[in-house]
Amino acid sequence: MAGETGAQVLFRSLPLGLTLAYIPKGPLGPDWQTLWPEVDHLCRKERAVLLKVEPDAWEPVPASLGECLPGFLPGQLAIQPRRTVVVDLESSEEGILARMKQKTRYNIRLAQKKEVEVHPTGDPDTFYRLMLTTGQRDGFGVHSLEYYRRAYQLFSPRGECCLLQADYAGQPLAALMVFMCGKRAWYFYGASSDLERNRMPAYLLQWHAMLWARQHGCLEYDLWGVPDQDEGTLEANFEQRQDGLWGVYRFKRGFSGQLKRSAGAWDRVYMPVFYTFYRWWLKRRGAGL
Repeated sequence: MAGETGAQVLFRSLPLGLTLAYIPKGPLGPDWQTLWPEVDHLCRKERAVLLKVEPDAWEPVPASLGECLPGFLPGQLAIQPRRTVVVDLESSEEGILARMKQKTRYNIRLAQKKEVEVHPTGDPDTFYRLMLTTGQRDGFGVHSLEYYRRAYQLFSPRGECCLLQADYAGQPLAALMVFMCGKRAWYFYGASSDLERNRMPAYLLQWHAMLWARQHGCLEYDLWGVPDQDEGTLEANFEQRQDGLWGVYRFKRGFSGQLKRSAGAWDRVYMPVFYTFYRWWLKRRGAGL
């Protein structure tokens, strides 16, 4: 931390006592230059091969970004999804609904008509049970219960996280965690049961998350992650593909947000020999070898 500028540095263990260092969606604050010496010291202390930084910036990459990342190289691998859908929350509720795809707007109203009720909850345990069901159904990994508890406990007391749950007749059908910072909100974690899916609880949940974000002064809502393809390719293929993030694109596109692509990852190298091996390994993996 340097004055009003700071970053969260995560470390992943490697063989031989080495590590990979990572700053997600940062640093934060106005004066990155004063922060790097402190970060470099920490990374060398932890024997980091490289520091990977994914700034909170969109394409086209601003020229000023390179000036803020002295000595960094464009990275081959981004950890976070490069592309996302961001919904504008500045207009009225009626205006936001009007911009949505007709089917999405219909499903929100259908859930209301079918007596789905959405409410804030402080129950990460139920959320975790729904996550296990979703992960098994859709074939993706799920964090531990302690992970979700900790995320909620860290951010909820500061008003920066809300856990919303959709019920029907007292039965939990779906839940999500929405986070906010400043004028932006993010949908990070969502889950649903296999019951009463015809009541469309996930659509009503997203709408309530957007309303919560608006009530807290947010101007945009990030649906967090779609396939890294241009809009033409996404629209031409989303009905046929269900692999990876394609499975959620059909759902997210219905909220009619703006497709955005991040500025990507940037690498600061501390051990050039090991970094060369790292890039070789990425190239082989990308080639499917």
